[in-house]
Amino acid sequence: MAEISFVIKNKVGLHARPASVFVREASKFKSAITVIYGDTQANAKSILNVLILGASQGAAISIRAEGEDAEAALQALKALNDSNYEEAE
Repeated sequence: MAEISFVIKNKVGLHARPASVFVREASKFKSAITVIYGDTQANAKSILNVLILGASQGAAISIRAEGEDAEAALQALKALNDSNYEEAE
C-alpha cells in the first residue's frame, strides 16, 4: 500500500466539477484508491463518496492506493491537484 498527502488548492475544493475530474482520473487505475479527510474515508472512484467528504480549499487529505499501479495513481492524483483540477486560477 502507498499513501500520499496534500492540501486541496482548488477554490471550491473537491466539489462538483473538480470532484468529477478527480474521480475520472482515479478510475483510470486498477488499484483500490481511498481518500481520507479527517475521520472520513471515501472510495476515490465514486463521485458521491468524494462529494460526501466535503473537502474544501485548504483541506489536507491523504490518498491511499493498493494494487499494481498504486504509485502511478497517487502521482497522477497529486499532479491533478497541482494543476488545479484543469481549471484556470
